[in-house]
Amino acid sequence: MSAEREVAEVATVVAAAEAGAIEAAGDAQPPTASEGAAAASPPQLRYLVITGFGGYDKVKLQSRPTAPPAPGPGQVTLRVRACGLNFADLMARQGLYDRLPPLPYTPGMEGAGVVTAVGEGVNDRKVGDRVLVLIRSGMWQEEVTVPSAKTFLMPEAMTFEEAAALLVNYITAYMVLFDFGNLRPGQSVLIHMAAGGVGMAALQLCRTVENVTVFGTASASKHELLKKNGLTYPIDYHTTDYVDEIKKISPKGVDIVMDPLGGSDTAKGYNLLKPMGKTIIYGMANLLTGPKRNLMAMARTWWNQFSVTALQLLPANRAVCGFHLGYMDDEVELVSGVVARLLALYNQGHIKPHIDSVWPFEKVADAMRQMQEKKNVGKVILVPGPEKEN
Repeated sequence: MSAEREVAEVATVVAAAEAGAIEAAGDAQPPTASEGAAAASPPQLRYLVITGFGGYDKVKLQSRPTAPPAPGPGQVTLRVRACGLNFADLMARQGLYDRLPPLPYTPGMEGAGVVTAVGEGVNDRKVGDRVLVLIRSGMWQEEVTVPSAKTFLMPEAMTFEEAAALLVNYITAYMVLFDFGNLRPGQSVLIHMAAGGVGMAALQLCRTVENVTVFGTASASKHELLKKNGLTYPIDYHTTDYVDEIKKISPKGVDIVMDPLGGSDTAKGYNLLKPMGKTIIYGMANLLTGPKRNLMAMARTWWNQFSVTALQLLPANRAVCGFHLGYMDDEVELVSGVVARLLALYNQGHIKPHIDSVWPFEKVADAMRQMQEKKNVGKVILVPGPEKEN
């Protein structure tokens, strides 16, 4: 759906809500029989919930009665139009992600929607605003109330699907590349899982810096699309050793390694670094080998996990960093500054989220399977509404 059409729909929704409020304020009329039956069965709001740890069947679609929005001080209520699916959500379903709310709970760190009510003290948001949202969990529902400080105004040209694809992936890629990595012209980067949401975001951000050489691991079927998005040297990790391939092209290695894998791959990445190079660990994807928790894979990953001492780092002239966006929820000013820079890059045409597929809430298992089996190129999106053509 185009941004123009979405804006028109928002205006219609707001106008209808205002008209309904005016009509409700008029003379009360006795309800008809059909109206009485409707009143007995109020409209339902749907939401997704993780009921336990395990496979795809642990995510259920449930509903609750609609109630008038009542945001508290500093909060806004919004009608959700799109949500992002992240690798962290797959790990959370298996119980492998830390800082989870008690079961059952509604997952979802990011999304986009339309503000329907504002709480006391909120002066920078109004009913009808289209906003992006970044929270710890709870976005996978039709209506949600969140702190106003966790929302960001959407650019006029941005669609809800793009907005739901932006925050987690692009904040992660930006802070890894620029805040930790200090990416500069003429440098080189290794991006693992280059076809994923963070990988695609990193490719676009690397293009904002002159003469950056990008190595990326991905299945062979994805290479052509990735090259069109800025990948210099695609490497099929199924058939070749990425360390050997990089050494053939760049014997000294690379300046930055973006590591979402963990386990033995962290050691490989560290040993690929040039002097003054940095490896930034931001995930542990090697823990996931299937839809359910695999104790052998967990043990193997932790056994092979890389460890280095300060005395070893000194002569190596290398750095090892860790990034976890889930622990940045109190750093509102820092994260907001990154979001402002990302929205500016979007408005300038330098970045644009690549949407792999859009799935209705009813098909959340299929959406998760798409990401779990690494079939996606770019972002997987969930929507409360009907299914869209992928």
